[in-house]
Amino acid sequence: MAYAAQQWLATAAFLAATLAVLAGPPARAAAPDPDTQTTTAPSGLPAVNGDQAAPDDSAAPDDTEAPDDTEAPADTGTGAPADVPMAIPQVEYDFSKLPPPVARLRQQIIDAATTGDPEKLRTIIDANGEPPQFGSSDSDDPVAQLKAQSGDDGGREILAILIMVLNAGYVHVDVGTPDEMYIWPYFARYPIDKLSPPQLVELFKLVFAGDYQSMLDEGQYNYFRCGISPDGRWRYFVTDD
Repeated sequence: MAYAAQQWLATAAFLAATLAVLAGPPARAAAPDPDTQTTTAPSGLPAVNGDQAAPDDSAAPDDTEAPDDTEAPADTGTGAPADVPMAIPQVEYDFSKLPPPVARLRQQIIDAATTGDPEKLRTIIDANGEPPQFGSSDSDDPVAQLKAQSGDDGGREILAILIMVLNAGYVHVDVGTPDEMYIWPYFARYPIDKLSPPQLVELFKLVFAGDYQSMLDEGQYNYFRCGISPDGRWRYFVTDD
């Protein structure tokens, strides 16, 4: 009986070993395929399959879009922006259109200059409150400053120029601002390259053709000009030369 049991156990062990050999080694879990593996990305980032996926161009901002020209600031100085062309002002020749204080002062200056004595202008200058600007000079005396701009010692040339300037056409500029002014001659605020033939004749009463050419080169009138404020104050009589 004991022998029979031993024989049966041995037979069972033999059969189990035989079945194990026939079945082969135990199966392993298949290794992940790197070409097909999907990695779970952190929240907010896209998942990738193997190599990094190309970004979605439809969702990316377009950095190559041309700017809207209508919103670009216009380049416009001196100094930084582009030069603004001088506007063509209204030229006046009718002195009756001047405000009474301006008309009165203009005539007083002409009458004093006509005497040929620069000292006759002193009363006008003293009544002005603040002396007019007559250009740079070593003297603090305004009459001396005026005579210093004359080609002759007596100052008669500068008086003649003053009269010719105040008899020219004029412009009313900077209306409604602290710089509002009546200016003679109008060339001081007129595009020098836009003068008509009759206007050039007017200009040549004051300057020579060579002077005009230099003005064209500079882009503006640069000879004597006179400014009077609307309240009848003499502001300046100067030149750029």
